[in-house]
Amino acid sequence: MNAPTPALVARPERLRLVGQRRQLLAVIHQRLMVGMLVFMAVAGAIILRLTWLGLFGTHAGAQSGPSALIPARGDIVDRNGQPLARTIDSWTVALQPAKVIGEKRALAVSLARLMPEKDVAGWLAEINSKKSFIYLRRRAAPNLVTALNALGEPGIALSREPDRLYPQTDLAAHVLGYTNIDGHGAAGMERAFDKYLSDPATRGQPLTLSISSPVQQALEHELLEAKATFNAIGAAGVLLDIHTGEVLAMTSLPQLNPNVAGNMDPEAQFNRATLGAFELGSTFKPFTVAMAMEVGTVKSMGQIYPCYDKLSLPGGRIITDTHPFGRPCSVAEIMMESSNIGTAQIAAQVGGERQREFLRKMTFLGKPEIELPERGRALTIPAARWNPATTMTVGFGHSIAVTPLHLAIGYATLYNGGIYRPATLLKVGPGHPVARGTRVFSEETSYKSRALLRLVVMKGTGKKADAIGYRVGGKTGTAEKVINGRYSKTVNITSFAGVFPMDEPRYAMVVMLDEPKATADTYGFRTAGWNAAPTFGKVVARIAPMLGVRPDLKRDANMSEVLPFVREEK
Repeated sequence: MNAPTPALVARPERLRLVGQRRQLLAVIHQRLMVGMLVFMAVAGAIILRLTWLGLFGTHAGAQSGPSALIPARGDIVDRNGQPLARTIDSWTVALQPAKVIGEKRALAVSLARLMPEKDVAGWLAEINSKKSFIYLRRRAAPNLVTALNALGEPGIALSREPDRLYPQTDLAAHVLGYTNIDGHGAAGMERAFDKYLSDPATRGQPLTLSISSPVQQALEHELLEAKATFNAIGAAGVLLDIHTGEVLAMTSLPQLNPNVAGNMDPEAQFNRATLGAFELGSTFKPFTVAMAMEVGTVKSMGQIYPCYDKLSLPGGRIITDTHPFGRPCSVAEIMMESSNIGTAQIAAQVGGERQREFLRKMTFLGKPEIELPERGRALTIPAARWNPATTMTVGFGHSIAVTPLHLAIGYATLYNGGIYRPATLLKVGPGHPVARGTRVFSEETSYKSRALLRLVVMKGTGKKADAIGYRVGGKTGTAEKVINGRYSKTVNITSFAGVFPMDEPRYAMVVMLDEPKATADTYGFRTAGWNAAPTFGKVVARIAPMLGVRPDLKRDANMSEVLPFVREEK
C-alpha cells in the first residue's frame, strides 16, 4: 500500500486551530445576544421613564400631568380664514409644598411680592398646607416665570402645557365659547365641535365658521354704543344670510372674554341671542299678516278693519294702540302704525290651530335650530289652553317669548321666498351645503310682504332704521318686560327686526335692547322706534358695503302694493 501524500494528512495543530475559531465565534455570538438583550431592556426602561415623566413629571420647561399627552386642539377661523381660537404652548407655575426646602416665610414674602393676589399670610398658609400640588398661575407671563425660577426653590414647579388662546379677545365670544381646565369645550362651538377639534386626524383642518370678523366687529360696536347710550342692562344681535342660513354675525352683551371665562360674571356668560327667550312684541305682526294672506283671509293690502280706540278680547281684556287711528284702517296702515287692534282681528281670522301650525313650521314652539348647545326653548301657552284671546295676543307678539335667533330665522323664512332653513354657524361650501329647507309661505306672499316691511321704515314707526340707499325694511317691537311674574309698566324689551335690501332681499337682522332707558334725545320715550330702530340703521350703514350691497336711490321694493292704501293724515 502506498503511503498518503503529506498534503492530505491531518495535522494535530491544524485541528486545534479550527476548534479554537469555532469556540471564539460561539463566544462572540453569545456576547452579541446578551448585548442586544441589555440594549432592549435599557430602551424599554427609557420609554417607561419618559411615559412616567409625561404623566407625572414637573421639571421646568416640560409639560406636566395628563396634558402632556393631549394633542394640540384645532384652530377655529372665520369665513375668511381669520384665526378666532388657537392653541399655544404656555407656562404654568405650581407649588409642591412637600418639596419646599427653603425658609418658608421668606418664600411667602417673595410670592406675595411677585403675585400680590394673596398677602404673605395667605401664601404661607398655602406653603404649609397638606396639598401635594397647587396651581399658582396658568398662562403665566415670561417675566413672572423668570422671577420665580430665579428663587431656586425646588418646591416651585415650572412647566409647559397647551393653552387655548382667543386672539380677538371678546369678538364673537358667545359663538366661540371656551374650554375648561382639561382643554375640552365647555360652551359655544368649542363644545359643539369638541370631538372634531380634539381629533389629531383633523388638527390641520381648522373649523371654519360662517362669521365674518369685520361684520361681527361692526355689530358689536354699534350695540355696545346703544347699550351705553340708553343705559340698557343687556343687548343682542343676529345677522343671517336669508338664502343660506349662515350666521354672519351674532353677539350678546354684556361681553364675554373667553380667555378668562372662568372669572367672568355669569351675566356675561349668558347668551341672550340664542338662549334668552323674550317677548319681542310687534316684530311678530308681519308673520300674522303673512299667515292671513296664505289662508286667504287677507286678499289685499287695502282690506279694511275697524281700528277704533280700543278692542275687547274674549275673556274681557282690553287692548289699545300707541298710535290710535280712531277710524277704519287698511292692512297697510295697520302694519305702518303697528296697530295691535287691527293685527288682533287679523289673527282671529287665521285661527289658533292654523296659527300654531305656522309657528311650529318656523320652530317658534321649540328651540331654534343651530349648532350651539346654548339654545332657549320658546315660552308659549300650552295647546290645551290656547284660546281665542291667546291667538289674538300672540298675533301682535305677546303671550309668546322667543330668542332673537328665532326671530331672525323667521324673517329669513318670510322674505327669502317662503322657505324655512335652520341657521348655521359653519361656512357653507363643499363640505357643508345649503340645507334644503321646507316651504312655509308661498313665493307670492313673500314677495307682497316686502312692500309692507319697507312701508314701516319709509312712513311708519321704523323711520329711524333707514340707511339711505340700502332699502331697509323692518318692524319695531316694544314689549313690557315680565318681572316677578307680572308685566312691568316701566321696563321694556325693545327690538327691531328687518331685511335689506328690500327690492332683492339678502340679509335679515335682529337687534334687541334689554331695559333701555329714555334720554333727552328721545324726548322721554323708551320705545323701539327711538332706540332699537336707529341702532339697526347704523349697523346697516356700516356692514352693507362689507357685504357687497351698494347704495342705490333709484331702486326700491314694489311700493304700488301698499301706497295706494295709505291715507295721508292732515
